[in-house]
Order: sequence, then structure tokens, then C-alpha cells
Amino acid sequence: MEMFVMRCCVPFAVLASLLVSGCVFSDNPPALRSLDSFKGGAACYDRETEPYTAVVDTHLHYRPFDGRAIPFNEVNDYLSQTSVRFANVYGIGQMLPANSRCSNYLKCPGTPVAPTVRNDFVNAANMLEYKPDDLHLTLSMTFTDLSDPEPTVELMKLYEKEYPGLFHWMGEVNLVKQAQFNNRHKAASPKDITKWAGFMAELKARNYPITIHSDLGNDQSPTLYLPLMEQALALYPDNKIVWAHMGLSYEQKSLPAAEHIAILSRLLDQYPNLLIDISWRILEDAYFSQWGNRPLYVDFMNHYAERILPGSDFVAFRGNNFNVYQQELDVTSRILKYLDDNAFRHIALGENYFKLLNLDYQAPMVCEAS
Repeated sequence: MEMFVMRCCVPFAVLASLLVSGCVFSDNPPALRSLDSFKGGAACYDRETEPYTAVVDTHLHYRPFDGRAIPFNEVNDYLSQTSVRFANVYGIGQMLPANSRCSNYLKCPGTPVAPTVRNDFVNAANMLEYKPDDLHLTLSMTFTDLSDPEPTVELMKLYEKEYPGLFHWMGEVNLVKQAQFNNRHKAASPKDITKWAGFMAELKARNYPITIHSDLGNDQSPTLYLPLMEQALALYPDNKIVWAHMGLSYEQKSLPAAEHIAILSRLLDQYPNLLIDISWRILEDAYFSQWGNRPLYVDFMNHYAERILPGSDFVAFRGNNFNVYQQELDVTSRILKYLDDNAFRHIALGENYFKLLNLDYQAPMVCEAS
């Protein structure tokens, strides 16, 4: 596995592992940037000596499917040990039954994975009690059932009543997720999508983005579900919609890069409020790293530099740990090494995220090459 050049303090076990792998360390590694350094006026970002991993993780699941999570403070500590200073606090809105012994729905076909508010409320309570000083966290509502959207507005009001001013995002929510078809998930229908109008209007009024997981298709039928996403974009063009994982999934590993990029480019050109999320290692493993693909995706990201958000898609299962998070951040950030300075600043250094949420932060300029 390709490893990145580490230029920051890391735990001894990780340090030893990297030394064995042959990584090069600078004699005077710069300190990791603080949260306050993104308030503006910071020194330029030196891509030769500072990490290429993103400073924002827009797709991070603090809660797992079964509720047995890594403690909130521990996940925050993971971020503090890396380049990440900004993160979206996702739950996972679709949970296994509370009395289920299953922790991985893929190994439990027939066990329902159903939308619920449970994870979101735990995240909110943790945020109030353990809000960190050195990180900026954005709490997201993940409960919405896009195939049964009518209760959503009332539940949003409940969230605001119980935790006023705490939530500023919706998602990740599933339009169609083939991986959960064996767990009683069903794709939202065209009729269902027309019923999103109430909560999409509420999101627009609050200026909240929504991250939608919507599989593009599968290896047998590459664009099978594309019409669903296109309908959502056409009906709600004024909403800030983030398409998770570039529309890809483990069910679709062989879509030609040129065809994939053409679809994304057409939709980005047609819908100015659409953004693309490049989270989940499936992108690097099955697409970016494949022969001949990386230059195509780099050109795409350089061209649409202001429309892309990074993320790890790490899930805080109790069995995961810092090493797993660090690896997922590395793998999902690997494409960022190859971007031009403008795209790197907007994507990796967080400028797109700050603008999307109207945050009082600013990505540093990239230092000119010496």
C-alpha cells in the first residue's frame, strides 16, 4: 500500500510502522495547523512539507449501525492527531434493531436496517457535553427515510426544539443503496421524490446542505438508478445537494472513468448547487488507482475545483481504532496529492466547505513553488 510522507508527531507504533515502510521524515517537521490558523492571515500552505491529507472530513460517521460506538471524545482525538480540524458529525440514520446481535448488516441478510433518530440524538447530547475546543464540528441529521419522507418536517422541528441551533446539515441519507437491499431497504420511487418538497423547502430556508447516497447503477446496468438522482436535482435545483461517493459503490467497480466523468460533468454543469463528495476508499481502490484513470480524475477535479468535498467515510464501530481512521483518511486523500494548487486549496484545505456553510474560516493560500 502506498504510504504518505508523515510530517507530524504520531504515536510510536505508527511511527515505527512508517519507518519500516521506508517513509522519509523531514528533520524539522512543521507542527500541525491549529483551528485558529484557519481564521485568516495564516502562513501559506507548503505542499512540499505539510500533509496532503484533507483538513476537513465532511463524511464521518461518529455512530455505527448497532450503536456500540467508539466514544465521542476518542473520535475527536483521532482527528486532532491528523490534519483534520473540521468535520461533519454524521450518525448513521439507518440502524439495526436495538435487540439485534448483528453489527454488520452485510453479514445479516434479512435483518432490517431502518431509519431512526437514535444516533442523531446521541451525537447531539455528546456535542453539548464534550464539544472540543480545537475542532469545528458540524452536526448532521441522518434520520430521514427518503422513501417515506412525510414525517421529516415534524421531526426536524423536534430536533430544533430539543437541540436548538445545533444541527446544520442533513445526511448521509439513502436515495438508493444497493448494499442494503437484503436488509429491507428500498429505493425511493419517483413518486416518493416528489414528496420531498416540504423538507427540501425547510432545508433551503435554513441554508442546510443535504448529502444523498444514491448509487449510480451496478456492473450489470451502469446507469440503472441515475434517473432517480436526476429527478431529485431537477425538482430541487435550489437546494445544496451533495452526491456522496461520486455515485459509486461496491456494486459498481467497472464503469469506465471517461463515462463516469462525463455523467458527473453534465450534471455539475446543469445544476449549479450540486456538489460531489469524494469519500469512501472504493473510489481510490477501484477507480482513481486503476491504470490510466488518475489523470482523468485529476483533470476533472481541477476543472470543478469549487464543487468537490473530501471525506473519509470512517465509521466509528467499537472495533475500529486510530490506525484505521488514519488509513482511511490517507487513502481517501491520496488523489489530492496530484491536484493543482487552486483545487488543493478549495478541496483539501477546506475553502469549499467554509463557503458552503458560510463559516468564518478561510483556507490558507498555497505557497509558490521554490
